[in-house]
Amino acid sequence: MSTRTASTGTSTDVPRSDAPFPGMVWIPGGTYRMGSDKHYPEERPVHKVSVDGFWMDQYPVTNERFARFVAETGHCTFAEIPPNPADYPGALPEMLFAGSLVFVQPSGPVDRRDFTNWWKWTKAAYWQRPHGPDSSIAGLEQHPVVHVTFGDAEAFAAWEGKALPTEAEWEFAARGGLDGAAYAWGDEFIPEGRYLANTWQGEFPWQQLAKDGYAQTSPVGAFPPNGYDLCDMIGNVWEWTTDWYEPKHPAEEVKACCIPRNPRGPREEDSYDACQPAIRIPRKVLKGGSHLCAPNYCRRYRPAARFPEPVDTSTCHVGFRCIVRPAAA
Repeated sequence: MSTRTASTGTSTDVPRSDAPFPGMVWIPGGTYRMGSDKHYPEERPVHKVSVDGFWMDQYPVTNERFARFVAETGHCTFAEIPPNPADYPGALPEMLFAGSLVFVQPSGPVDRRDFTNWWKWTKAAYWQRPHGPDSSIAGLEQHPVVHVTFGDAEAFAAWEGKALPTEAEWEFAARGGLDGAAYAWGDEFIPEGRYLANTWQGEFPWQQLAKDGYAQTSPVGAFPPNGYDLCDMIGNVWEWTTDWYEPKHPAEEVKACCIPRNPRGPREEDSYDACQPAIRIPRKVLKGGSHLCAPNYCRRYRPAARFPEPVDTSTCHVGFRCIVRPAAA
C-alpha cells in the first residue's frame, strides 16, 4: 500500500462540523500531481495543480435522493424526452425515441472493437427503469442514480444548493491524500486479494464473475472509503465533472509560481469529437470508472482516468456527486 501523501493547502483548518449539508465531508485542498504518464494517452502529461478546500458528498447521489428531487420539482430527465430530429441530422427516424443506453451482456465472446455488441439504445430506459421498461429501482434505493445527463446532474445540484466538481477537484478528492498512487487506495489493484471497488471480473463483456459481490451497481458505501472518507470514487458508476473534455492535459508549468490553481479545463469548442465533425455535441469529462471497467478492456478504475461523455448522453453506468465550495456555503 502506498504511503505517499499530497501536500495540503491552508484551508485544512475548516472543521468538518461546519459542513453545509448532511452527508458531506471536508476535502482539505492542496497541490498534487494530476494525471498519469503510465496508462491511457488522454491522461498525459502529469502536471501539478492546486485546488482550494471544499465539501463533497460522501457518496454518489442515490436513487432515493434523486426521487425526492423529481417529486419536489417535477424534473423530467433528458432520457424521458423524445429527441428533436433537428438536433440529430441524418438520424434514422425509428431511432428518435425517448430512451437511454443500456449495457446488455452478450452470451459469448464478441469483437471488442465494436461497442454496439453490448451497448443498446433502449426505448423507455431512464433512471426509474434502468434496464428498460420491464425493470425498476425497487430495492435499489441506495444505489447510485443512473441515466442522468450532465444537465440532469446540474439541475439536481442546483436544487440542493450545491455544484458539480471540476475534474481537478474530483481527482484530488479521489486520491484521498495518496499523491501519485495508481489507485485511490495505493499502487496495487487488488491488495492481498481484496476488492476495494465495484469493477468487472472476468472477460469483458460476456463473462462477469462478480468476485467483488456485484454484477451491476452496488449500494453506495459497500466498499471501504478512501483517505478522505469518500466512498465509491472508483468503480460502481462514472461521475460527471464540469470540465469540457480535451484528449490531453496541459503541459507542466516549470515554475512553482505558475502552478494552476482551481483549473476549470479547456473551452467548449475544444471538446467536440474530431472523429465526428458533423456532430457538434460538446463533451464533458467523466471520472472514476464503473462496474463495467475490466482489466482486459477499460482499465479506468483509477483517479487519473478520464473519459469523454456527450452532454446529451445518459447510460446505465454514469452518475454523479455534488460539492460545496466555502465561498458559496
